[in-house]
Amino acid sequence: MQRSSFSWKRRDFLATSAVFATTGLLGARAFSQVRGTTCIEWPFHGAVLNHRHGRQVDGGLEIEVSGVAPLEYRVTVNGQPARRAGEKFSARVVLRDRITELVAVAEGILGRQEHRIKVVWDRNSVPRYRFAIDDNGFFLRDIAQNNYRSLFDCFYLAMLRDFHRKYGTKFVLNIYFTTGDDFNLTQFPDRYRSEWADNADWLRLAFHAYADQPDRPYQNAPPEKLAADYDLVAEQVLRFAGEQSWTPTTIVHWGMVLPSALPVLRQRGVRVLSGYFTKRGPLWDVNYHLDPVRSEYLSRHDALMDFEVDIVFSKIDVVCNTLPPEKIVETLSPLVEDPNTAEIMDLMTHEQYFWPFYPRYLPDHPQRVEAALQFVSERGYKPVFLHEGFLGVPE
Repeated sequence: MQRSSFSWKRRDFLATSAVFATTGLLGARAFSQVRGTTCIEWPFHGAVLNHRHGRQVDGGLEIEVSGVAPLEYRVTVNGQPARRAGEKFSARVVLRDRITELVAVAEGILGRQEHRIKVVWDRNSVPRYRFAIDDNGFFLRDIAQNNYRSLFDCFYLAMLRDFHRKYGTKFVLNIYFTTGDDFNLTQFPDRYRSEWADNADWLRLAFHAYADQPDRPYQNAPPEKLAADYDLVAEQVLRFAGEQSWTPTTIVHWGMVLPSALPVLRQRGVRVLSGYFTKRGPLWDVNYHLDPVRSEYLSRHDALMDFEVDIVFSKIDVVCNTLPPEKIVETLSPLVEDPNTAEIMDLMTHEQYFWPFYPRYLPDHPQRVEAALQFVSERGYKPVFLHEGFLGVPE
């Protein structure tokens, strides 16, 4: 949340109040304006800023900081005098470090106020996309039970390899420990380790949950439960695929964990968590229990940094299994025109809809995925792993 500190000298306040009372210089409304709180309105605390949000200058990014402060107060932002227009103020500041604290100071008749926020400069940012697939387990069961000669004898991995060869896409497969009573990761053989290693530049495995059911398994679960399940999956992936194929997760099943569980993920190398940040009725959902203010912000922006837990939250832009190909293009098209959503395309889908035995099988699921990949590729977006560097680019 954005934080404010507000103070004034008591002597000045008493003297000014006496003047107001005896002379009637200001009415109640004007007096409340003078007593108003100084607040930086843009950028938002934790904002991730790139070249689309300002002007690149030698060694930095010049941005326009804006906000409100009491009338007639002198305002500076990081020492730079601000322009005033009524209660509004604005000032240009150059970001030169990855993390910058912005400090707005207002001084006037009732004393001194200040508001401090922090922002992140994505200094090496380029247009990029990531592709994650949730709810994985069936393909591992298929390979183990059929004892294929190659991982890519499984049609699912062969399809992903075709997409990689055509578009350069990098895939992260978020996996379960078990698909149910018939299969768990301890049954997957380690004889494919060299093949996993040979393809680790574009294909990685990550934790998703212990199992598909129950729904929302970590929404109210204690941190110890999340830690135990995460470590269970990690142990098996490291055994059968090797360290180069394992990656910190970016999507926990249903995108909901208690705030007290976030340090558990950070301790295991998690740097980014993606969610829908969507409103269902009066409540925000699939938002990792973030407060409404930050959830609303993320519904309109690519990313937001939480400095307390050192994790960046990312907004998922499209879930391919939910839309036909033409609707995927319609969904993504407005995003590339908005500087707040144009830089990073966070794409995903779910594994089960590829399998003919699944009750809600989608015969055109590959075409839906390809519609998204073709869209971003034609517009010059670079495929990345979101957990590497800072949101997929060097820090």
